[in-house]
Amino acid sequence: MTNPLLEHHLFPPFSQIRPEHVEPAIEQILEDNRRTVARLLEENTRFTWDNLIRPLEDMDDRLDRAWSPVRHLNSVVNTEALRRAYNACLPKLSEYASELGQNTRLFQAHQAIVSGPEYQELDRAQKKILRDALRDFKLAGVALAEKDKERFREIEQRLSELSSKFEENVLDATNAWSKHVTDANALAGLPDTALAVAGQAASAKGLDGWLLTLEFPCYAAVMTFADDRALREEVYQAFVTRASDQGPFAGRWDNTRVMEEILALRHEKARLLGYANFAELSLATKMADTPRQVLDFLQQLAERSKPVAERDLAELREYAKTHHGLPDLEAWDLMYYSEKLRQYRYQLSQEEVKQYFPATRVVPGMFEVVEKLYGFSIRELADVDVWHPDVRCYEIRDRQGDIRGRFYLDLYARPKKRGGAWMDECIARRRLEGQVQIPVAFLTCNFTPPAGDDPALLTHDEVITLFHEFGHGLHHLLTRVDYLGASGIRGVEWDAVELPSQFMENFCWQKEALAHISGHYRTGQPLPDALFDKMLAARNFQAGMMMVRQLEFSLFDFRIHLEYDPAQGGRIYQILQQVRDQVAVFEPPKFNRFPHSFSHIFGGGYAAGYYSYKWAEVLSADAFSRFEEEGVFDPATGRAFLEHILETGGSRPALESFTEFRGREPRIDALLRHSGILDEETPE
Repeated sequence: MTNPLLEHHLFPPFSQIRPEHVEPAIEQILEDNRRTVARLLEENTRFTWDNLIRPLEDMDDRLDRAWSPVRHLNSVVNTEALRRAYNACLPKLSEYASELGQNTRLFQAHQAIVSGPEYQELDRAQKKILRDALRDFKLAGVALAEKDKERFREIEQRLSELSSKFEENVLDATNAWSKHVTDANALAGLPDTALAVAGQAASAKGLDGWLLTLEFPCYAAVMTFADDRALREEVYQAFVTRASDQGPFAGRWDNTRVMEEILALRHEKARLLGYANFAELSLATKMADTPRQVLDFLQQLAERSKPVAERDLAELREYAKTHHGLPDLEAWDLMYYSEKLRQYRYQLSQEEVKQYFPATRVVPGMFEVVEKLYGFSIRELADVDVWHPDVRCYEIRDRQGDIRGRFYLDLYARPKKRGGAWMDECIARRRLEGQVQIPVAFLTCNFTPPAGDDPALLTHDEVITLFHEFGHGLHHLLTRVDYLGASGIRGVEWDAVELPSQFMENFCWQKEALAHISGHYRTGQPLPDALFDKMLAARNFQAGMMMVRQLEFSLFDFRIHLEYDPAQGGRIYQILQQVRDQVAVFEPPKFNRFPHSFSHIFGGGYAAGYYSYKWAEVLSADAFSRFEEEGVFDPATGRAFLEHILETGGSRPALESFTEFRGREPRIDALLRHSGILDEETPE
């Protein structure tokens, strides 16, 4: 039987990949790679880029091209069989990565290149790849005693299993809950689009009426629009207790022990490597130098933001009391009355705005924005093998007609698909015997799907999310770096990797860009100036509350890793409470178990790094301020951003790339201005 994961394809053959292909393919590739490493070390006495690094990149690329579609399918069409196959490979991949990272002879071979005569002849990207590799060997435990190396490998393997288990628990808990509603009065206030989608969900299960779920578009619609306060409370409780010891499935998919073990193992790993805690270890691959620098940065933002957030909440409480007779707000009231206040203050309804952002206009309009910025054209590809009928595939070409990248776009929420939005690598750019391997990206969102014959209508926040992920995609796809280790987002410090994504968000607020991405879904009429003016006026509505919420996440994440004490355990909710006492303005109910579904830090790559969103937002706001000064679609500024940020990938430190583009180091002023959080020291 042929195995599609072992064959070379232009695109992954998704329709051919079966769970039973996964483990045999990964086992064979790992075994082939082990033999390759042994042969390289045996055959060569003097190591060079061509006789060591290039063949290592070849074998890394082969493994990436096999594992990437498997990892992606596990996230977007999760099945029990695929999950078993995926999980069976995790310890094998972890063991293999540890073997390579702790291979002393391989480390010494890299050292020999760096200290040898060839090093000075290598280009900037090659030198940085080698320096990063030496750092990564040390972070993989190459210098540890044999006993400690073995323990390090055990930790890495177990952490891989636990992260996957955390994600599975969240997905299973999300999929388990639903509420069948047959009385239309119970759903009063919900927009027609949300009702249509809930109706489709019920119909798909052979039910009449409507089916509410915890998929985020449905959850957000209920919390924002449902007039029935008891319904909002029920849905809120189900959502914030997922995968925990509380709520309707208390204890069923409980992540409590998973989180505790993850924190303990991360701490032990950091100590083995000579760091005081995991937060210090995390910063070894980031722009920030010390934990104190991160904490000071977050606390500086908190000091400026909290007074604004307190005013936001006081205004909301006063509005709910005066206009709706509500004596006090509960957690399930915040989104509902915030939307009412937004409409009252700005005569602005999210539902009205959505009419002008059909996905059928936003997506091609976003491509037009990129064409105006960088001179590239984007077209859809036909007959590409995809994992779901909603998925589309596109190709980017430059002014010369050369293909720069390809990407899949998977926009809509559905069962068995992980929540949230993300970009992931499918294939990375590299140069092979005079030819360039075209990079390919996965762009995944969870928007409300189309209902009936109408196109999907996106909230403006969803438009911003789409631009954000496309920014990540452009970073991966437009790189000019020809080596795997610094191509696209690879080699970019984690707290700078959000710069291109958050930069793209700014165009969702520019009239010149909105002309491309908006148009009424029925008439095609452009977004009215009066409505756009209301959107601008409301742009920083509750900006203080949103800022302190993100700071709560960032400080909580950083502190549980910085302050971990094996004698006391994770103290997850104790530290969370301390953080809330410091920065939060609204206290959620005691049953709230937000950390139990905080996949960014327990299932993804943001552990002790969630602060990166705010850190990079300083960079992105300051970078965009140059466009504000020189023109939103100024060709020279667009070329400069393309050349100095997107095309350089991880070939040099992110601060160098930013400074090259901006002409100076970053300043915080633009972020505060864009966020509407200004104080006496910050000029308008």
